[in-house]
Amino acid sequence: MTAPEHLKITGPEDILGFIPHSLGYWPSKSLVAMTMQGKRLGATLRVDLPAAGGVTDIAGFAGTVASYLQADEEADGTLLAFFTDTDGDGGVPVADLLAVLELALVESGMAVRDAWIIGAQFWRNAYCTDPSCCAPPGRPVDEIRNSRLNAEMVFRGSIVGAAPGARETDCSPPCADPAAFEAEQRWSQEFAGRRKDRAQFRQVLEVWTRVLGGIPGQGHALELDPGLASYLSASLGVQAWRDAVLVMAAAGGAAAERGAAEFGLFDRAAGPPDAPILPAPLPPMEGFPPLGPPRDAAGTACGLRGAPGYGDVLLGLAPPVPDWALMGRLERVLVLLGRDCGGEARAACLTARGWIEWCRGRGSFADALFQQAAVTCPGYRLAELLAELGRRGTICGWAGRREAAWQKFEPGAA
Repeated sequence: MTAPEHLKITGPEDILGFIPHSLGYWPSKSLVAMTMQGKRLGATLRVDLPAAGGVTDIAGFAGTVASYLQADEEADGTLLAFFTDTDGDGGVPVADLLAVLELALVESGMAVRDAWIIGAQFWRNAYCTDPSCCAPPGRPVDEIRNSRLNAEMVFRGSIVGAAPGARETDCSPPCADPAAFEAEQRWSQEFAGRRKDRAQFRQVLEVWTRVLGGIPGQGHALELDPGLASYLSASLGVQAWRDAVLVMAAAGGAAAERGAAEFGLFDRAAGPPDAPILPAPLPPMEGFPPLGPPRDAAGTACGLRGAPGYGDVLLGLAPPVPDWALMGRLERVLVLLGRDCGGEARAACLTARGWIEWCRGRGSFADALFQQAAVTCPGYRLAELLAELGRRGTICGWAGRREAAWQKFEPGAA
């Protein structure tokens, strides 16, 4: 995530106070690197610190960090924060890591401008040797937690939550509601013979579009009729429809339909299709606008042929800027559905949420969700593929460009 341009930073406590809000949690045993664009904060990167005594290739570690940060093409400097979890280096050779990181980042045109070490109760500047301001053990960590910028972020609605994998909402049983699971299975049977039906494909996307378009703001509780929820859960069990929902949220319905057609997901040999099936509680779809055409960077409709392909969308290479607001609404629905559904549908919800987090540049959250999907449904292919992207250090295309990257707060937030 990139930093909002209008946040005012007055000291290191503000910079360090911004990090947990940027990541969504207080990091542990981590190196956090923040790029600088002049005097402006850029992107935030978190990587695990090497285990004590486990550093075998410090130069390789530093080179990997530098290669990740190069995704911010406008960066001309770097800030480093070592979260050691102990007051001291905890056995991690911070001084050695910092020295090699300095060389790697200078070569990449992003010289280290400052660095800090944050322990369990105290923090200090990694370069300062003046006992008048940097005497051991350092300054209280509460200075960071109580910083002016931290207070402003909280005022704007930011919450520093638990670390990835530790959130209660992600640890529900395989099926929290047997009745919901049974309803989902009935819809799955209804969908079984319609997986290649283009009319049903479009109807499913229109249902999702109507649902996402009617979601209230973040301050309002989200509820779905059980019948509608089971319909949505079952639709995610059809892999082609699941992928189409993700593509639609980011790039529009036309991109979803074009990609499905390119993959040969529609049965051209079939006769006239049956009427598409709809969830009973959904209002009539008559008069509902059809899936909109894709638009280019200038906002001009460019027709179905101009829609980006699935691969480009799922890797964040197109469109130039995704619909972050719609992706956020989709995430809220996925969280709600994942609480009641089980098996493959829950794995689909977790994987889709992981993809959204990866697109935002929050790899730790993404990996935790992919792991939960693998536990829920061992061998779930999309989770495996996306997790492999993370292990290889692949960064979503949108996260690597400031003009496209996700912003936690709207530009005018106050």
